[in-house]
Amino acid sequence: MKQKIAHIALIVDNYDDAIRFYTDKLQFTLVEDTPLGEGKRWVLVAPPGSTETRLLLAQATDEEQKSRVGNQTGGRVFLFLYTDNFERDFQNLLDKEVIIVRQPVQQPYGTVAVFKDLYGNMWDLIQPA
Repeated sequence: MKQKIAHIALIVDNYDDAIRFYTDKLQFTLVEDTPLGEGKRWVLVAPPGSTETRLLLAQATDEEQKSRVGNQTGGRVFLFLYTDNFERDFQNLLDKEVIIVRQPVQQPYGTVAVFKDLYGNMWDLIQPA
């Protein structure tokens, strides 16, 4: 048996703002943007070179969902972005004025820094050891 996680839903305030952040600031690829009717869209983004897991940008539609935008994990790091070149990608975050929560540190598992997306979700940028 082979399984994989295909998509992770990320609740956002606005499809277009989220697409701009992920494609412009994080340099993700817009994989799909399909209208589903009644204002809903199927929007997938992925890091460059990623062929497995993708983010499904899901626009909040009610108060319960809106309350989760930017805090899907209760303030903990939500997603872990692996890189093959930490210096390049960390510099890109700085150049694009992405909020850095924790500066780079060496850990036994690799080099890591924490940043926030446009909604405040925390991410680890990691170059594995």
